[in-house]
Amino acid sequence: MKAVTAKKRLGQHFLIDLSIAKRIADTVDVCPGIPVLEVGPGMGVLTKFLLEKPHRLKVVEIDEESVAYLCKNLPELQEENIIPDDFLKMHLDRLFDGGQFMLIGNYPYNISSQIFFKMLDYKEFIPYCSGMIQKEVGERLAAKPGTKAYGILSIFIQLWYDVEYLFTVNENVFSPPPKVKSAVVLMKRNGRTCMECDEELFRKIVKGTFNQRRKKLRNSIQQIVGKESPLLSDPILEKRPEQLSIEQFIDLTQKVELALAK
Repeated sequence: MKAVTAKKRLGQHFLIDLSIAKRIADTVDVCPGIPVLEVGPGMGVLTKFLLEKPHRLKVVEIDEESVAYLCKNLPELQEENIIPDDFLKMHLDRLFDGGQFMLIGNYPYNISSQIFFKMLDYKEFIPYCSGMIQKEVGERLAAKPGTKAYGILSIFIQLWYDVEYLFTVNENVFSPPPKVKSAVVLMKRNGRTCMECDEELFRKIVKGTFNQRRKKLRNSIQQIVGKESPLLSDPILEKRPEQLSIEQFIDLTQKVELALAK
């Protein structure tokens, strides 16, 4: 069977460097015994190395041509472990008998952020996640307060996961090559089990402040609590959003809750 044609609408860039595929596959060694779900296996370059690991493996692939290729060329995967579906629409709590699993993949760059927000919805089922994404997104995932890359994605992911930027990947290891460099990251669930504030309000504050990231926090917080709120005199509001840690955003949310209750 001929190679799968890369489809621009699906953001497909097939990895052709086997050494990098192996390095990505080796990240599953952090979670011995936990099943693995690979997103977007394409022609199975990463899948072949995952099959060598002592993990139960399933793959989800939206591209019919890729599904047919995997069924024919990777019989050891077994057809029942190939899920022809859209990952973003799946009920992940029904996989692996409702147990935990690790998420991995050479993720389509056009939906990588959506994939990670989906992961957050099922964070109790996904203690580990690794894979390759656009370098810019990898930098945002791992960014620390006070840096240009630090923003909404950084905070929402790091609220629940510790993020490690593993290494950078050049464009020439893909077919077709993307126009940007890539990054391989590893995420591990941290010790947080619950929010110490209203999560919906926390999200509203983070999104609202970063939508005006060049302005001081007072500008966006004022829109929530009103112009007459005593909270507006708090010194923390002299800062800009990228200067606040996650814990400081939680603390700010608690203060906003109190201000709204009065």
